[in-house]
Amino acid sequence: MQRNMKLVWSPDTALNAYIYTVKSCENLKESGVPELLSALAAGWNATLIVESWSHGSPTATSIGLAVAANHTCGRHVCLVPDERSRSEYAKSMQGAGMTKTEVIVGDVEEVMAGLSGVDFLVVDCKRRDFFRFLRFAKLSHKGAVLVRKNAYQSNLSGFRWHWVLERGTRVVRSVSLPVGKGLDIANIGSSGGGANSKRSPNRWIRFVDEKSGEEHVFRG
Repeated sequence: MQRNMKLVWSPDTALNAYIYTVKSCENLKESGVPELLSALAAGWNATLIVESWSHGSPTATSIGLAVAANHTCGRHVCLVPDERSRSEYAKSMQGAGMTKTEVIVGDVEEVMAGLSGVDFLVVDCKRRDFFRFLRFAKLSHKGAVLVRKNAYQSNLSGFRWHWVLERGTRVVRSVSLPVGKGLDIANIGSSGGGANSKRSPNRWIRFVDEKSGEEHVFRG
């Protein structure tokens, strides 16, 4: 029975979240991205919304995702790399009146292992380890929406979702949008694929930073 479950679009919830986010972010500079992602997350009735964030980044998108979580009665979880980022992030979100967001510090693989059923995931391509969030995410059986924010700032030329997703993951559709500094969005189909599938211990993932020439290799 669970295999037949899938994400269902709710236009009314999407609209309400969009409007509320516009009002909440009217004094911030990240126009376009927060409203769009809030509407997407709320419209798909996401119940576990996860994002990555680091020191010095704007929090407008986080506010939008928090708004979406409020509209879906879901969880909004933000993963940060260190205590400095946690403190800065929490202060900014509290100042915006968003107090329900869970902020977690820790190793990406360990933290993502404890977040089962992710159905909306936003990663920031300004973080050099953004692909690890995608790789180790334990996606929902009903499907998921994955978003790469600041995609134009990524040094990975010709990015493809299958580079980072678990073998067997079904990408129903994907789109790149010229919103903000670039959004790449992928819809993952239902059936319990993605990081819930059995892993292949011999699959190695290789990325090369085009600016520095630095190579990153890890085993999936």
